[in-house]
Amino acid sequence: MLTERSGRVREAHKLLRRPAREKAGLFLAEGPQAVREAVAAGPGRVVELFATTAAAVRWAPIVAAASDAGVPVSMADEAALAALSETVTPQGLVALCRSLTVDLAAALAGEAAGEPAGGPQLVAVLAEARDPGNAGTVIRCADAAGADAVVLTHGSADPQGGKAVRASAGSVFHLPIVSGPPVADAVTALRERGLTVLAADGAGSLDLDAAEDDGLLAGPVAWLFGNEAWGLPDDVAAVADHVVRVPIYGRAESLNLATAAAVCLYGSARARRRAAR
Repeated sequence: MLTERSGRVREAHKLLRRPAREKAGLFLAEGPQAVREAVAAGPGRVVELFATTAAAVRWAPIVAAASDAGVPVSMADEAALAALSETVTPQGLVALCRSLTVDLAAALAGEAAGEPAGGPQLVAVLAEARDPGNAGTVIRCADAAGADAVVLTHGSADPQGGKAVRASAGSVFHLPIVSGPPVADAVTALRERGLTVLAADGAGSLDLDAAEDDGLLAGPVAWLFGNEAWGLPDDVAAVADHVVRVPIYGRAESLNLATAAAVCLYGSARARRRAAR
């Protein structure tokens, strides 16, 4: 039975900090949903599974799936699991995972997720989005909308941090995720792959509905989303092909980042499906 002082637990505890994750090429996925998706992601993703006795009983199918996949399952006491958790009420199940982020070129070439021969059709780009909860939620929205990749540019939250992984509800394991490239490099690479770059901004000159009517959303599109507090800086918005605003029909001043991203991504998904009929 591993304890809080066990060597493997102490080493895993270090991964709660981003520099340690980046150095080791490892991260932690906490809770049954994240662990389930990590195990289902395929061989080699999960290095080790830590579980309390109670959690192993409660989520026996997940533990069994990990064991069947050849993942070492290590029983640990509650203090050990608490040391690996960032939540107020740890659920007693934590997977030690290999890094899932991929190179930008590989993601856009379809090498990471078996995209269609035509290449990526829908990509979400986060420019200096620093809240990990928002980053994880946008990844979840992108996954649900059928996006081919998510790019978090330099200055954005770590998609492999605990809060981001939890907010993604397991979606971090479903599509290619890129972390760290400068915005300009990401936009250049997207254009080279034939995507139209649309910046989402409340002050945009083009209405989302008009963009759909004009056919802009039916083709390959990359959506560029900005920071939670100040949105997209002018120099970042300037590199986009169009700056698009989500129309506000009521009295709300604006939409938060994750909500605006969901509206824009689903707008593109809907337009693509209509065009394919």
